[in-house]
Amino acid sequence: MATPKYKTSKASAASRKAANMRLATPTLSRCGTCGNMVLPHRVCPKCGFYRGVQVVELQDK
Repeated sequence: MATPKYKTSKASAASRKAANMRLATPTLSRCGTCGNMVLPHRVCPKCGFYRGVQVVELQDK
């Protein structure tokens, strides 16, 4: 592995680490069916839809 010709500054390294951490955190998105805020790649607990297809049939209480 080649050695770098210069040392990365602490500010640059901290900025890169912070950007990677922000990208790694899950963000909420709106369900396409009911508009409920859910995590991406999760079945909506309110309507039971995932990517426009009803995966879970909810029972009324």
